[in-house]
Amino acid sequence: MRSLDESKEILYVIRTLDVLMGSGVGLEAAIHSIAQGGYGVISKDFSDLMVNINKGRQMEKELRSLLKKAETDGYKRVINTMLNNVTQNTDIIETLRKQGERMEETRTESVKEYIEELGGVPETLLSIGMIGPIILAILGIAPQLMEGAEELFGEMDQSAIMRIVNVGLILTLVGMALIGLKAHTKDPGL
Repeated sequence: MRSLDESKEILYVIRTLDVLMGSGVGLEAAIHSIAQGGYGVISKDFSDLMVNINKGRQMEKELRSLLKKAETDGYKRVINTMLNNVTQNTDIIETLRKQGERMEETRTESVKEYIEELGGVPETLLSIGMIGPIILAILGIAPQLMEGAEELFGEMDQSAIMRIVNVGLILTLVGMALIGLKAHTKDPGL
């Protein structure tokens, strides 16, 4: 769950850091701003980091501790970039911009793949959800429609046909749920 939250929020965190630091705000103030924002687990991590810094701990040690806690590559890269800025005074803004661009490209590709995989899902759901019940309803009223045609089709038991219709409707619902689940599990989580 943590890694999903990290991957959802990291691009927004990068963009926020870029804007804040590009306008002259220092790293510590930018971290504090994100700690106050609604960036899920990243805001919580940054809030804990700021609490520890306010207690007198070094930012370098806190960033290293946070680096061990991070689960996704993007989040680790951002923390590592911050750590390099603290220890080596690197150009953090340009590095964050490049990371943001790469992440944006990766997300765009993920969304394109997801859309391609979902291409046939609406048609399949419509086919199963609309045509299936119609066919089953016709099957259910077949004995009434064919009254007097016992010599052609044989004896039709209404209760047996209704059991078939009910099982068919249940299978239709299960099939639609499984298709929806398949679509949901392929969600890139953006």
